[in-house]
Formats: sequence, structure tokens, C-alpha cells
Amino acid sequence: MPAVVGAPATGFSTYLGIFFLICLSGLFAGLSFFASGRLGPKKPTKAKTAPYECGIVPSRAPAERFPVRFYLIAMIFIIFDIEIIFLYPWAVVYRQLSTFGLTEILVFSALVFASFLYLLSNGALDWGPAKRLRPPTMGGGMRTTESTVRRYGPGPEPGRDEAA
Repeated sequence: MPAVVGAPATGFSTYLGIFFLICLSGLFAGLSFFASGRLGPKKPTKAKTAPYECGIVPSRAPAERFPVRFYLIAMIFIIFDIEIIFLYPWAVVYRQLSTFGLTEILVFSALVFASFLYLLSNGALDWGPAKRLRPPTMGGGMRTTESTVRRYGPGPEPGRDEAA
């Protein structure tokens, strides 16, 4: 029996459009990667693969990486944020859940507390000075073009003026 125009769709046909768009976007992404890999130029040289910093020689060493403790603090925030989000609906239907609900929230809270203890054991809340495992490699000296820039190919001879 054919579907009546204007009647609500049932079953899988409700999600057929979404499924089609997901397949189409996956196909487009795959073809884009394939085409760029096959059609793009492939002439790598040493100079092209070298890191490029706009031609500016830095006068000081780059900043250090973020310590792990920043990420651990973010994890603590996310964990407790998720716990609060799950506690609210539990509190709304607490009387209907009875002992089962109480047991489940205690298990959930124990797991969250265990993850908090794990983060504390990794030093998430140790805000003292950072411990250095090795001394700085530069030795306090200034960075120069010769110490930081890698040159490729024949360049001007030392002592000769490029304009001459």
C-alpha cells in the first residue's frame, strides 16, 4: 500500500535523509583527500621540508611547554562538572529510585573520587616551582643566525659582499 502524502513517516524512512547526508559527506571527504594526494605536486626538497619562521632569527629560546598540571586541573574541572550534571537528575527522581538509585550514585561518586585521588597523586594541585630535570641547553648565551638557522645550498662566500 503506498504511503499517503502528508502522513508521518515511520521506521527507518524517518532517518533516511540524515543517513544519506552522512554518506554523502563521508564520500566527499574521502574523495577530497584522494584527489589532493593524487593531483598535488610532489617535488620535496631539503629547503621545502625545513622549518620556516618568517626569516626572523629569534633572540631568545622559545617558551616552555605547558606543564601537565594545567591539563590535570582541566580534567578535575571536567570530572566534577560531569558529576554535578549527573547529580541533578538523580536528585529530581530520588524518591522513585529508592535503594537502587542510592547505590548507583554512591558507586558513581566513588569512581569520581578515585579519579580525583589519581589526579592528586600525579601532582595536579602542586603549585610549587617547576622541577627541572635537566639544565637549559643554551647555557645563557644569545642565539645567533649561525646557531639557529640551517642553510642549504651554496651561499655567499664569507667576507664577500652580496651586492658586488
